[in-house]
Amino acid sequence: MAWIYILLGALFEIGWAVGLKLSEGFTDPIFSTITVICIGISFYFFTKALSMIEVGTGYAVFTGIGAAGTALIGMMFLGDSGGAGKLFFIALLIFGIVGLKFSNGSSEETQTE
Repeated sequence: MAWIYILLGALFEIGWAVGLKLSEGFTDPIFSTITVICIGISFYFFTKALSMIEVGTGYAVFTGIGAAGTALIGMMFLGDSGGAGKLFFIALLIFGIVGLKFSNGSSEETQTE
């Protein structure tokens, strides 16, 4: 269950990171509100996950998914620059996240919920 919480938290992290851009420095009230809501939801799921897994691995996976997802959304929808090199390193980041998740096995989880 902890990994589902990490994934949900990371998805909302992507939402608030993109929301920061769209809120235009918190001058747009709609995107500002959405951003603040996403921050709250993101950290709610992240803190739930950290009660079950190690903080180092959890944080690395949480921020890695958020960073990769935000970079991809930026390239696909917000006009951020892209290219083969950038995509290669995003893929490398994702492989690193998967490696972290599987390298510690199930002994990492401290409780099941």
